[in-house]
Amino acid sequence: MAFGRSSRRTAPVEPVTLKILVAGGFGVGKTTLVGAVSEIRPLRTEETLSEAGRPVDDVSGVESKSTTTVAMDFGRITLREDLVLYLFGTPGQDRFWFLWDELAQGALGAVVLADTRRLGDCFAAVDYFERRGIPFAVAVNCFEGAERFTAEAVRGALDLDEDVPLLMGDARDRESVKNILVTVVEHALARVDHIPEPAVT
Repeated sequence: MAFGRSSRRTAPVEPVTLKILVAGGFGVGKTTLVGAVSEIRPLRTEETLSEAGRPVDDVSGVESKSTTTVAMDFGRITLREDLVLYLFGTPGQDRFWFLWDELAQGALGAVVLADTRRLGDCFAAVDYFERRGIPFAVAVNCFEGAERFTAEAVRGALDLDEDVPLLMGDARDRESVKNILVTVVEHALARVDHIPEPAVT
């Protein structure tokens, strides 16, 4: 072989691909979270909020929001050479919940984003994943100007089981979002017997 080097090469690693859902209430930051970490241009299905939709879309607390996800957000992030996450952001309004069952098929786990200013908006997502046995973590998106609460206070308000991870984070910050996703993957894989748990770092 030319160049005096061995012809043997390390076989390429076939990455494990995992599907993670990003759920939560309207305007909580799901689209922002997916966009913060995606290594591809995120697929977004945002439409401008219309006057016709205002009677059915509760914008209290997010009055400045001008668009909404009507189907899903999609992004991809490689956590390690052998571990790739596909992120699917769910729509937040009640009228689009019929899409959740379709999006949840094949999901390993989920992130439930919470906003302490509208904490009740994430109850539906928590209930959805609990009822279907899909492992999830709750991530409080710490908005500027929002009152800060301890993790214990939020856990109590949401009546979360002790084994459900709860984190404080920033959906705009790549490292913060990566930490949230790593936590979800570790939590979910610990509950799945047939997939070996990777040492995610």
